[in-house]
This record gives sequence, C-alpha cells and structure tokens, in this order.
Amino acid sequence: MKTLLARGEPFYFPGGPAGCLLVHGFTGAPDEMRWMGEYLAEHGFTVLGIRLFGHATQPADMNRARWRDWMANVEDGFHLLSGHCPRVVAMGFSLGGALSLLAAGQLPLAGVVVMDTPARIPDARVRRLRRLIPLLSKLIPFLSHESLAGPEHQADSHLHYSVYPVRATAELHDALEAMRRGLGAVRVPTLLMYAASGRTAGEDDADAIYRGLGTEDKQLEWIANSGHVIPRGAGRMVAFEAAARFARRVTK
Repeated sequence: MKTLLARGEPFYFPGGPAGCLLVHGFTGAPDEMRWMGEYLAEHGFTVLGIRLFGHATQPADMNRARWRDWMANVEDGFHLLSGHCPRVVAMGFSLGGALSLLAAGQLPLAGVVVMDTPARIPDARVRRLRRLIPLLSKLIPFLSHESLAGPEHQADSHLHYSVYPVRATAELHDALEAMRRGLGAVRVPTLLMYAASGRTAGEDDADAIYRGLGTEDKQLEWIANSGHVIPRGAGRMVAFEAAARFARRVTK
C-alpha cells in the first residue's frame, strides 16, 4: 500500500564535495524544496531534501510527531550527506529554518540558510492550546483535522496539508521556543531571507532571530515578489542565487 502522497518523496542529487541539506516547512513536503534543490545541483552542489516525520502522508499522522522527531530527521540527513560531503550547509524553510538553526548549534555545519522562519507563532489561540495539551490529550484524535491557523493560499503545485493539526501545531510552538533559546549557540555563517510581503513571518521575526544569533557572520535579505513559501514563489530565483553564493563562500 502506498503511504506517501505523490511528490512527497525525499530527493537526492549527487554533485560536488559541498553538500546542501534542504528541510521543508510545517505541513509541507520535500517537493516544496525540490526546485531549489535542482538549482543547487545544477550549480555543482550535492543536495539532499529530507522528509519530516508525519508529512506528505495524511494530516492525522502529524499528531504522532514531536518536534524532536523532526530534529532527528535533520540529524539523520546531515550524517547521510556528510558521508559524501566534507562540508554541509543546512537550508530550511519556515519550520525547516528553525530546525536548521537548532542543528547549527549542535552539528558541525559549514553554514545555515533560513527562509521566512517565524520567531514564534503569532496566534494566541495556539499559545493557550499549548498550556492545555496535557488536559486535552484524550481528545487529540478528535481534534486532528482542526485548522487553527490555516496556511496562506498557494498555487496547486504546492504540496501541503490544507489544515494545521492541533497537536502538531503545539509541537511547532515548542520547536520555535527551542530555536529561540538556542540562537546564541549558532556560531556558523547564517543567511536569513524573508518575504517582503511579511504576511506570515515579518520584520519582528527577522529582527529577533538576527539579533539572537551567536555568529557575527550573518546576513538578512528581503525577497520581493514572494509569499511565505519562498522556494515556490515568484521571487524564488533571487533566493536560490543568494543561497548558492552563500553556500559557495562558506564551503570553500
């Protein structure tokens, strides 16, 4: 029986000695990073796009996930890629960016690229929900398809769940909290890219993450003509080019 949704598979593009580990976003799939992976592969990088647990199957699966499971996926991806590449750059979108920053404080990465990652979930309902999770644990299966903060509308080509599973949203909250606590441990070069529209993650998010980073080698760029999903948006080529320049510099 096929479990993964069509286009939900992880991908690997062999190339040169510098590796790029691509991490998709919350409720998304590896496919949302594939165009970026293809661009980087065309420019000589070895690319691995991983799938986070509970994604690209069915929304209810995400309620079995904990944010440390997603971190384990990133760590596995790093070790797989570093077996072929002596220097690896993690590149993550949204939740994937938060996980990449966490990894940068724990793993010997050459650098990290973050795309439109929020510093926190702005929805107060989610923050209240996180405090109630222990009391609601028996009800979680019945809440699995409630949408607390539905994703921005994207083109049909963007493979993602149309809802935010409740339990998993609480884990997203915790992952972002862990990211904020760990920013000072990030000592590697870091490139932050945010959509100029700022509808999901905005200037406050970018500023909070930028100021919290432990590294002095950090850049912040704003991507015009882009929605939240930068790797699939109209301004994606600007982001791809910036990421490639950055990865080339830090993996010399």
